[in-house]
Amino acid sequence: MKRIGIIGVGEIGRALVQGLRGAGSPAPEVFLSPRGARTATELAEGYDGVHACADNQQVVDCAELVIVAVRRQNRHDALDGLRVDKAEVVVNVMAGVANDDLRSILATDAPLVRAIPLPSVRERRSVTVTYPSHPAVDALFEQLGGALPVATEEAFDVFSALTGTLTTHHAYLAALTSWAAGHGVPAQDAERYVRGLFQAVGHALGDETRTLQQLAADHETPKGNNERIRTTWFDQANASTLDSALDGLLTDLRSMTTSPSG
Repeated sequence: MKRIGIIGVGEIGRALVQGLRGAGSPAPEVFLSPRGARTATELAEGYDGVHACADNQQVVDCAELVIVAVRRQNRHDALDGLRVDKAEVVVNVMAGVANDDLRSILATDAPLVRAIPLPSVRERRSVTVTYPSHPAVDALFEQLGGALPVATEEAFDVFSALTGTLTTHHAYLAALTSWAAGHGVPAQDAERYVRGLFQAVGHALGDETRTLQQLAADHETPKGNNERIRTTWFDQANASTLDSALDGLLTDLRSMTTSPSG
């Protein structure tokens, strides 16, 4: 695709533009909506081939592939009345909005694809889940770290629920830092150490020859410190609590995508 439009220029919209402009291969032209006008103007002034449009219809008219990145609650305000040609491809990155809902709003026969891009697409290291698979959409996200097409919308919802664990990971690291500070370690030193510790873990995740369970085992010594914390803190009760929280989120996500348009 040589011309991409983005409706809703928030954090994900910004990250998509930054990732596309740094992908190395010839970058597509990008057309940005006035929803997020300040960010759209900033990006248009900062990158060649990025344009801030006067309205959302202009975005649609200029693009071959349109990414819809507005908040769920704003979808009708942003999309009602738009004319989308069936030759275009629409990528739905709105959390909790099924393609059937979006098709009803747009009243179009254009291909619709759901996707879960993360802010790390700006560094082109985010694997993006898509449903259904579409060659143009999957090729786009391959440039930004990889595409992971799934076979059903139910599977897509599972991956969407997994995405809800991101800030919990950051809060966990913050809790470790606070614990160390509570034992007299300067907070700045504790945070620096925790960041370095888990950045190293992140690099290890790049080794896809080992499963996550193997990585955990390889970092443990029998009866050592890591095994002790894993078995005494992340015990069966905590694992069950995590499963329950994810099950509840998944139920709510599926409820949102099957409810009538609001």
